[in-house]
Amino acid sequence: MNRFNQVTPRKGTRSVKWDLVKQMYQDEEVLPMWVADMDFQTPQAVADTLKERVDHGIFGYTWPDEEVKGQIKNWLQKRHQWDIEAPWITYSPGVIPSLHMIIQSLTDIADHVLIQTPVYPPFYSVVRSHGRHIVKNPLQYENGTYTIDFEDFEKKIKDHNVQAFILCNPHNPVGRVWTDEELTKMKDICVKHDVLIISDEIHADLIYKDYKHIPLASLSEDAKTQTVTCLSPTKTFNLAGLQASYVVTADANKRKRLDKQFQNQGMMMLNTIGLHAMETAYQEGEEWLEELLQTLETNRDYVENRFHEETDQIKVIRAEGTYLLWLDCRGLGMSHEELKTFMKEQAKVGLNDGASFGEEGEGFMRINIAAPSSIVEDGVSRIIQAVRSL
Repeated sequence: MNRFNQVTPRKGTRSVKWDLVKQMYQDEEVLPMWVADMDFQTPQAVADTLKERVDHGIFGYTWPDEEVKGQIKNWLQKRHQWDIEAPWITYSPGVIPSLHMIIQSLTDIADHVLIQTPVYPPFYSVVRSHGRHIVKNPLQYENGTYTIDFEDFEKKIKDHNVQAFILCNPHNPVGRVWTDEELTKMKDICVKHDVLIISDEIHADLIYKDYKHIPLASLSEDAKTQTVTCLSPTKTFNLAGLQASYVVTADANKRKRLDKQFQNQGMMMLNTIGLHAMETAYQEGEEWLEELLQTLETNRDYVENRFHEETDQIKVIRAEGTYLLWLDCRGLGMSHEELKTFMKEQAKVGLNDGASFGEEGEGFMRINIAAPSSIVEDGVSRIIQAVRSL
């Protein structure tokens, strides 16, 4: 059996996705297709490395030596043609903690921070929780895809004296992989107005064919100094529970301030298991990743085709990257609360509430397709059958 078609039961493992179904949806029969981790086993090489390390039996303080940074550098160069230097790397337990540290260290209380909505919900909380203000540059949804309103982008920056911009690339939840032209336009505006660019690129490795991820910081010299980039192997290799992440900051002054904030919070060291998992994944996981991408593309096309052929009331926004699909459910003619109830009670599928990504997400839902084909097929069939029963 193809390893990506093998169903590995996750109930009873304290899985957020599977063990919180009743708590989240008040019904144990709901099929969870929400939180962004995968129902695939990590590469065997990673599992073997962790078993070997566990068998050693001692888990004292662990030093992330230059070999680990070397694997990070090699990965970014090979996959994304981005040459970085080892000193630019700061370790972190996750991208969300990194965003908190960046906002705290590189912006001031009452500063305005721009985001492009609908967008990953923590973007809102990392800004508001530290006394900063959100400025929205809503993405434009036309002809089944999302684009950037650059006139509004620059106007919002000038009108609100925006100090920082959090970019999501690839974009979660709409699935866009921003082009060289789009990234350059955003970068040029930010450089012109001296706006810090905080680039969340956690899904950078999960790109479908015909598309190419471009690290914004790799565009030019001014992009390199203007940008702080958040990265991690956790989405790529399904390692989220191991909490291994890093930030790439080329500008020495920004990096000094950021590192001090991490130090002040006691967050400058990765855990032993996460460190070994990251190193092995980057060193030996590429073949596994290529097979994963083929599986995700098959799943994406399957979901698109089923909805296109069997109902015109739900439209799938074509994803260019990530394993998360954005569903336009407005054709059902329901209020957003009715839509949430319909998916939970009639379809019995647990999806992400589109409104949690911002008001621009009302009428939409997000579905996770990083699962064996049998699970994806079950989830899609449940939704379509529920729509037909209306």
